[in-house]
Amino acid sequence: MTNQQPLAIGLAGAGRMGALHAETLARRLPGVRLAALADPVPGAAQRLADRLGCPKVTTDVGELFDDPDIDAVVIVTPARTHADLVEAAAQAGKAVYCEKPMAVTLAEADRAITAAAKAGVPLQVGFNRRYDTGFRAAHDKIAADAIGTPQLLRSLTRDPKLADPARVPPWTIFLETLIHDFDTLRYLNPGAEAVEVFAMADALVRPDFKAGGLLDTAVVTVRFDNGAIATAEASFQAVYGYDVRGEVFGSAGMLTMGDLRRTHLTAYGPDGAAAECVTYDQDLFHDAYVAELADFADCVRTGRTPAVTGEDARAALTIALAAIESITAGGPVRVGDREHL
Repeated sequence: MTNQQPLAIGLAGAGRMGALHAETLARRLPGVRLAALADPVPGAAQRLADRLGCPKVTTDVGELFDDPDIDAVVIVTPARTHADLVEAAAQAGKAVYCEKPMAVTLAEADRAITAAAKAGVPLQVGFNRRYDTGFRAAHDKIAADAIGTPQLLRSLTRDPKLADPARVPPWTIFLETLIHDFDTLRYLNPGAEAVEVFAMADALVRPDFKAGGLLDTAVVTVRFDNGAIATAEASFQAVYGYDVRGEVFGSAGMLTMGDLRRTHLTAYGPDGAAAECVTYDQDLFHDAYVAELADFADCVRTGRTPAVTGEDARAALTIALAAIESITAGGPVRVGDREHL
């Protein structure tokens, strides 16, 4: 590949998020082309390829890794397949972008990280909030000591609707939802690592599914090694919209980020003030989703280390697994390697 040739990227997973990333690769990034699509569901990749003009389609993800014309792969498959696909892609010499979580056990995370390191290929993980302008500006200010030492932090994720609780895998609220918040707390507390976790969770949105293991509401307290105390909060149903916010209180000030209003318009009338809210993650973080893939493409071209690494994914997963252990144990736990989870 030369600098003049478009970067050829294959994408695995033609579902909701895969379709967004495929459209970004096909239409939004100069110097990048969507070279191939893979999805095991018959017809899924073909329908997306027809819409985007993608020339190659397969139901075998392995064909992306074996294709010598593909420079890099974007993995947007179900979470529990991620680590194996990252490992296979890296072993085939492909640069890898993987949606979160990169793995669901620490052993899987270590295999993925090791495979990418041995192959000498970039491995980037999809923690999109790091590419949101507000969260990034907050990180930069904190890193520049603009608010002194972080003391209290908060990150929350509230999804707009729990559509089908029967399809929610066990521990999803920690491994696939709050995993964003755990990474965000690390991002907003630069250089610090979690040392203790205490989690509480329940089925408050759909209590009728609690016996089946559903947890749809959770609060996690995290203590960091620099003394900061943080909370991560999630709900699978906020009737007013898609709500993602953060706050950092420091010794010399405070920063807040996140706004679920669709625009800055506020309407005032006889019933009071009202604003239209965002109800979809791809609307709230559209620019961040594009920016993270643009950054990945630049890493592939230049060989530089991605801004969000496999090690970052492992650190967030460590907090998630500690939260799961805390629920099981019914109390706080020290953060450490828990290969059995």
